[in-house]
Amino acid sequence: MTYSGNWDLTTIFTGGADSPTLQEKLATLKKQITDFKTLVDNYDQENQPEELSKILDLQETIDNGLSQASSFITALNSDNIYDEKAKALQGQLMTLIPLLSVPDTLLGKKLAAMNDAAWGKLMAEDSFAPVAFALNEKRRDGNRLLSEDEENLLSHLTIDGLNAWSEHYDTLVSTIEIPFDGEKLSAGQAFNRMMSDPDEKVRATLFASWEKIWGEKESLFADTLNHLDGFRLTDYQFHDRKHFLDAALEGNRLQGETLKTMWQVISDNKRPFVDFLNRKAQLLGKEKIDWFDQDAPIILGDLSEKRYSFDEGAAFILENFRKFSPKMADFAQVAFEKSWIEAEDRPGKRPGGYCTSLPETHESRIFMTYGGSINEVATLAHELGHAFHSSVMWDLPSLNRNYAMNVAETASTFAELIVGDAALKTAATDEEKINLLDTKMQNAIAMFMNIHARFIFENNFYAARQKGLVPASQITKMMTDAQEEAYAGALKSNHPHFWCSKLHFYIDDVAFYNFPYTFGYLFSQGIYSLANEKGAGFEDDYIALLQDTAAMTTEDLVQKHLGVDLSQPDFWQAGIDQVKKDVAEFMCLSEKFI
Repeated sequence: MTYSGNWDLTTIFTGGADSPTLQEKLATLKKQITDFKTLVDNYDQENQPEELSKILDLQETIDNGLSQASSFITALNSDNIYDEKAKALQGQLMTLIPLLSVPDTLLGKKLAAMNDAAWGKLMAEDSFAPVAFALNEKRRDGNRLLSEDEENLLSHLTIDGLNAWSEHYDTLVSTIEIPFDGEKLSAGQAFNRMMSDPDEKVRATLFASWEKIWGEKESLFADTLNHLDGFRLTDYQFHDRKHFLDAALEGNRLQGETLKTMWQVISDNKRPFVDFLNRKAQLLGKEKIDWFDQDAPIILGDLSEKRYSFDEGAAFILENFRKFSPKMADFAQVAFEKSWIEAEDRPGKRPGGYCTSLPETHESRIFMTYGGSINEVATLAHELGHAFHSSVMWDLPSLNRNYAMNVAETASTFAELIVGDAALKTAATDEEKINLLDTKMQNAIAMFMNIHARFIFENNFYAARQKGLVPASQITKMMTDAQEEAYAGALKSNHPHFWCSKLHFYIDDVAFYNFPYTFGYLFSQGIYSLANEKGAGFEDDYIALLQDTAAMTTEDLVQKHLGVDLSQPDFWQAGIDQVKKDVAEFMCLSEKFI
């Protein structure tokens, strides 16, 4: 079957950046926010449960509308980084956020002011019991809020503070062009080729240019990172956050002890992954691996690395999704047929990939640059996993759809594991199997080493930023030190300006955009094992787990559905042991090629 590699945005709002229907939606949202403020102003929390229901219903309508508009505007900006009108729309949308912040602050404070007995009685009512977990979080957060005027001022300042610095990063990235072979490559194009080209000279040449270009702008990126995270630290201080990690942990509904245990178990298990990287270096004809070799394909003998057209990649995903979950396969089929995916490899697109939800139309959109490797097929499956996760929650109240980032990576990584293992099963020779095992292991190296380095770096940067502005040279040293620690000395060369080129450090609405990926990866390993064990009976249990991801803490979710205590090392060790089986197979198969 033939599918479009370009997404259809017209079913969201017609007219692109000039869309009149988008302007109508923004005007409607402004009116709804005014009505919401009136309801909250008049709400007597002690005696009007019916009014609270009205408030929550209207807030759900507003949240859905804002998400719909935001996803569309984000898509326009991703599709064409030079679209000035789309950038202006982002600014227009952001002016609505402070208007909503005022009544939302007041509602949180009113809920926090209720005595425990009255609150418990309210949460026992049929209309509130299904969303009691989310409302308890809202009440908890209300206790930390400043006065309404102060929160209003902060919300307005955020537009030209935190949000502005994040947008400034996007502007800087749009100026990045990497010269190569007489061409000017965008950041996204250069990165894909730099990390995956089979020719070491191409990778090395591109990486030298990549480091040089980002390094030339390091002072601009240092300003951006300093002020973005400086804004966050000030916000944490005034909202009585004791540690800069607290907000990220709370946002992921995760206990600090759980995160500490996860990283400790990973640190204790570095050796097999260092051995893997050393063996990969040998197969590439080197003593130690360079940064730009991590995702390089291993081509042994006369192996020709398999390439998948977009249609072939789609067919492969659909076939293998169906073996685990017919509902997931049916959903992915709809995404392909209705052109929900922007995959074209062309200049002018932003780098990276993502999935964004459209709650009003119960759709999603997926953005990536597809090049035809099995890695990119896996990335496409990953984003479809995100979209499927959203789809099974559309019928839930919006308060129960707000799942945290760590569990958001559950369905996506599970989908990626399906594709990786399916590709391995098609291997006809040892050479092909080694190639595919390496491709699968690239994800593990990213989770246990690359993302570990990001976490170490971000911890150290925040600690330093609390004492004042951090110069670019110091930030760069923090980055290389973090890479040395996380990779346990396995790298011959590091990526000093990774902190400049990695978008995740500059996302305004999420701090520590790193450890949730590793959590999701190991969590998905457990789910994948369960899926293989249960077979046909797995699908309903899996969907039930996904539907609970925003209705309880992470620890309670895992205990309920997997019967596991996350504060203990056993769960984490079991997940790593699954991955170590792939390492052992890789080492065994590749021995004869040394």
